[in-house]
Amino acid sequence: LFKQLLMVAGFEKYFQIARCMRDEDLRADRQPEFTQLDLEMSFIEREDILSLIERLFKHVFHKVLGVELSIPFPRFSYAHVMETYGSDKPDLRFDLPIQDLTSILQGSSARILEDVIAQGGSIKAVHLNQQAANFSRKDLDELSEWVKRQGGKGVTYLSWVPDEPGIKSPLAKNLSTTQIKALQDDLNAKPGDLTLFAADKKNLLVEILGKLRLELGRRLNLIKEKEFKFLWVIDFPMFMWDEEGKHLEPVHHPFTSPHPEDLPFLDSKPENVRANAYDVVLNGFEVGSGSIRIHDRSLQEKIFQRMGLTREEANEKFGFLLEAFQYGAPPHGGIAPGIDRLVMLMAGEESIREVIAFPKNQSAQDLMLGAPVEASPKQLQELSLEVKAARLQSQR
Repeated sequence: LFKQLLMVAGFEKYFQIARCMRDEDLRADRQPEFTQLDLEMSFIEREDILSLIERLFKHVFHKVLGVELSIPFPRFSYAHVMETYGSDKPDLRFDLPIQDLTSILQGSSARILEDVIAQGGSIKAVHLNQQAANFSRKDLDELSEWVKRQGGKGVTYLSWVPDEPGIKSPLAKNLSTTQIKALQDDLNAKPGDLTLFAADKKNLLVEILGKLRLELGRRLNLIKEKEFKFLWVIDFPMFMWDEEGKHLEPVHHPFTSPHPEDLPFLDSKPENVRANAYDVVLNGFEVGSGSIRIHDRSLQEKIFQRMGLTREEANEKFGFLLEAFQYGAPPHGGIAPGIDRLVMLMAGEESIREVIAFPKNQSAQDLMLGAPVEASPKQLQELSLEVKAARLQSQR
C-alpha cells in the first residue's frame, strides 16, 4: 500500500531492498524474517514487468554463476499449471504431466471409478515411460500408501505389456478392449511403461498427483541438478471461496487489478474473474510475486464489497488509499522477488536457513538468544499489561 501511495504521489519508479517480517507457516523455503527486492512502477503493463525481471535474472545468473538463461521465460496460466502439474509453482526440470482419463474410463465395470465419476469427480494419471520398469508390486503398494498419507485414497496402476490385452492391472478385468486401446493411444503407451492413476474430487486429485509427480521425480532421479527452469504463472483467479464457502477471499491481495474483460463477472460470477497477477517460479519455488494494481476508487470499493466489507469498514481500514485514488492515480504495478530464496536455489541448498545469517528454527525460535521468552513482571508493568492464566473447563 505504501508503494502504491508513492505512485499516486508522483514517484514514477521505486525500488528498495526491503527487510520483511511475515507470520506464516514455516517451511524449508520460508523464514519469519526475509529480504525482498521491492519494485513498483507507474504507467506500465504486465509485459513491462515480466521483461524487466527476465533481463535482471539473466544478468544476475550470468554474473554470479556463469549460467546463460534463455528469455523470455515460458508463460502458463494458473488453470494450465494446476491441471497439468497439480501446483501453481511447478518444477519443470522433468516432465511427467498429469493426464485426464475420465472420459476414457467412464463406463467401465469398476464400481469405485463409476462412483467417483457419478459424484462429479475425475480420474487422472501420471504416465511413466519405462522409468519405473523395475518397480515391484511392493514398490507400487508403498506408493499407494504414500498417497494415502498425503490425503488421497491411494493409487492403482496399469503395467503395459506386449501380450493381449496389453496391460496388467488390478482393474484389467473391468476395462474393455476399446478402453485399453484408447488409453494406449491417449498415453502413447508402450510395453514396459507404467501408468499410475487415481480417482477423487478434481481439486484434491490434482493436488495429490502433483505431490506424487514430485515424489516420483525424486525417487527415479528425474530431477536434473544444477539446472534452472524459470517460468511465469499468470491469470490467477481473483477470488477463492473460504473453507466454509461463505466469503470470497483474494488469491493474491485485494489491491490486485482484475482483467478488464472479466469485470462484468464481478457481480454475477466473481469466481470466474481473473487477476492481473503473476508469479515467477524457479525449480518448483515461487521466487517473486506481483500484480498490476487497482488505481480506481470505485473499482477498489467494488472489490472490498465483493469480499464482504461494508463501506464503513472499507473506509476505516483503507480510507487513506481510497482518498488518494480520487485525486487521479496513474496505472501502476510491481513485483517483489525474494532475495534469500533465490540465493538458496542458486547455491544449491535445500533450506533457506543455510543462506540467512542468524536464522530462526522451524518453530520460529532464535536458539542463540533463547527467544521468544516470557516477559518479566517489570516489562509487563511498564507496558501496563497483565497475563492471566487460561482456565480449562471440562466438557461433558
